[in-house]
Amino acid sequence: MNAVARRLIPLSRIFQSRASFLPGLAAGAERASIADRFFFQWLAFAGVMIFASFILWRANVWGVLVEADPTGITLMIIGVFVLSTLWVGRRAWVMMRERHALDAWMQAVRPQQYGPAQVPAGHDGAVNDYFTALMDKARRHDYDNAQLTEVLAERMHGPSESAWWVNGIQIKLGLLGKVIGFSILALDISQMQTFDASQSATMLKTLTGGLGIALLTTAVGLVANMLLGVQLVRMDRCSDAILADSLEFAETDLAKLTHQDAK
Repeated sequence: MNAVARRLIPLSRIFQSRASFLPGLAAGAERASIADRFFFQWLAFAGVMIFASFILWRANVWGVLVEADPTGITLMIIGVFVLSTLWVGRRAWVMMRERHALDAWMQAVRPQQYGPAQVPAGHDGAVNDYFTALMDKARRHDYDNAQLTEVLAERMHGPSESAWWVNGIQIKLGLLGKVIGFSILALDISQMQTFDASQSATMLKTLTGGLGIALLTTAVGLVANMLLGVQLVRMDRCSDAILADSLEFAETDLAKLTHQDAK
């Protein structure tokens, strides 16, 4: 047991040094923002999905899905889900950078030890552009910020609206597969001329082909819709938190930097 502990201690130091390079974690896990948590939760979710996909591949479930659905709608739904999940991960990274920019602006208004507060540099994104535009308007004594606030809200929430539409596409593809499956089932029934008890097994196998397509595509569409919906809800909550903190900072503490810049 002691030998194992001695081996684990150096590993823990390595991970601790690696974590110090990540913004938002250097001050401790208890100070991690909602954007940091969302990004790492997405990484954990992606890891679980990759592991589950590997298990399904070892169990030959993917091969069964391809053979059971000759229309390819099931694979289309899975492809939409994979691409959407990767997009959510990219968006989570963007949200984390937006939060770090907001934290940098908040840090700039705090009492500085070696001089007056300075506008943070080296940041980009919607939040940084919003604060920069507010300061430019303040220099011209223009304090009507309604339009800039609407622009910030659109840049924070605009991409998620398209993502929710794509999430609905998965259910629609599942319903399309159901319609096609039942259509195949109806065509098979209409082509039956006589019923021979000796051929019942063959006839049932033919009839259940369309029913299998209908049930499979509907089930895959529903599961993909729920899994992607969970990610999109978390993304919207993260965007809401960043937007709320940005507006609160703009209405309160940003004036300190504005007055400092005007002197």
